[in-house]
Amino acid sequence: MSTRNIRALLAADPDVGAGNVLTSRIALGIGLDEPLLTFDTPVDDHAAWEPFTLRELDRAVRARAAALHALGIVPRDPVAVYATDAADHVLAFLALARLGAIPALLNPNVPGGRAARYIARLNAVGILADPARAAMLAEHDPGAPLLPAVGTLAVGADPDAAPEPYRHWSEDPVAITHSSGTTGMPKAVVHSHASLFAAIRHRLALPRPQGSERMLSALPAPHAATLIAVNLAMSANAEIALLSRQSGAGVLDAIESWAPRGVIGFAATWAELAHHQLSDRQLDSVALWWNTGDCAHETHIRRLIAAGSRETVTRQGRARIPGSLFVDGLGSTEMGHSHFFISHGPGTERYGRCVGRPHAFVDCAVLAPDGSALGPGEVGELGTRSPTLALGYWNDSATTFRTRVRGYFLTGDLMYRDEEGYYYHVDRAVDSVDLGGGRRLFTAMSEERVLAACPDVLDCTVVAFRDGGERVVADVLLQLDPGADPEADRTKEVTAALDPHTAAVVREVLVVSEDRIPLGPTGKVRKVLLRERHLAAVAAR
Repeated sequence: MSTRNIRALLAADPDVGAGNVLTSRIALGIGLDEPLLTFDTPVDDHAAWEPFTLRELDRAVRARAAALHALGIVPRDPVAVYATDAADHVLAFLALARLGAIPALLNPNVPGGRAARYIARLNAVGILADPARAAMLAEHDPGAPLLPAVGTLAVGADPDAAPEPYRHWSEDPVAITHSSGTTGMPKAVVHSHASLFAAIRHRLALPRPQGSERMLSALPAPHAATLIAVNLAMSANAEIALLSRQSGAGVLDAIESWAPRGVIGFAATWAELAHHQLSDRQLDSVALWWNTGDCAHETHIRRLIAAGSRETVTRQGRARIPGSLFVDGLGSTEMGHSHFFISHGPGTERYGRCVGRPHAFVDCAVLAPDGSALGPGEVGELGTRSPTLALGYWNDSATTFRTRVRGYFLTGDLMYRDEEGYYYHVDRAVDSVDLGGGRRLFTAMSEERVLAACPDVLDCTVVAFRDGGERVVADVLLQLDPGADPEADRTKEVTAALDPHTAAVVREVLVVSEDRIPLGPTGKVRKVLLRERHLAAVAAR
């Protein structure tokens, strides 16, 4: 049976979903001994970077499921997973899903105290942690017992003792992941068997993109995007390697050693890669960069598509040419998958935070504060309907219903669309500032324009606040290319790149080090905390 047939069979089966892709593939009995899943750490009897076949993966998952079953874990039990290694998150998810339990994956970068409060809100029945994360919880009360160390679950466990796979219904919860937590406590987002597979089902009916047959995941392992990427790889019979850490240097080292054809990650990773001289690295294997979550900045995209190589058709036949493709879009934990897409390559010019057009499975609108739909060119909040949407927030019905209007989920993103149906992201609603007179300062769009206009600036963050009253002021914080002059005054260059009403409120343009920019667990800038710290630093001068 061909890969195309496997894809077609899974896409057509209404019972297949995020909770049973592995068991569905095993039931087909095809491609069981081909390399599939690779981890960057040792797992069971596998060395780091030694791939698991489908058969080996199934055995590893059944061993863990047997151990969890012996501990009394039953269907619909929420179990927190707080660990560093990607393998621990992925294998725990697959094992708990086999039992019908609900894995609640927690980013290892969330501090111990905050992690304990988050877990307590889940009412989890237990916690699977590695020793380092268990130690971080030791001084706090997460309201749930620690289970055996997550990395030891398979030790001595008999895979054949695992119970038969739980039979999922479409609306069964299969995972709890969390938001980025940039504005405070992360929100617990619950995904269903159907919602986490809906975009995969759509993709399986499309031609497989060049580069997707061997993907390196630079996504945070506990994120919903990783669960989708793993299930997509199993459904499409594609190889995937998962990184436990997402530093720019680590991603580049992995590309050179594992030679992926595609790399998937968040915008924060592409920003980190931009801090490196990509021409000095061996990136020829990469034909595709695949972004999800926040949309990426033009300057970072251009650096990436200048690297790598891809196949194309010429008059002489198929040939490999320099340069790669970058698929951008916009998504979130709650959206369950990017809801927009656009492809960039050498020669493409539709930038300016354009996230493309909606996927076929998405119904979206730009909405006014009263919920009415806005027309082309008008900025409003994105509302979206999609089978990929999460069920809501775990143990928080107030927030679940507060983010719904007229059947739309309110994403918190400010956007507009043009006459051709392309959508543009200008800011997060919580980060934009009302300047009066119908004008607003959009921090994300301002950062985009500064980066596009200033080639020696690698990253930019705009901090807007009220200066002791009603007057809005903004400081522009720059991170420079190592070869740039940190003492040069860039005020004129920066303000020339901005809208006149935004340029008018710029107070200072400052060069700062990376440690001045606080990041959330997934690498997003925590702008609320940044404002607090920046104001404190300004006051102390």
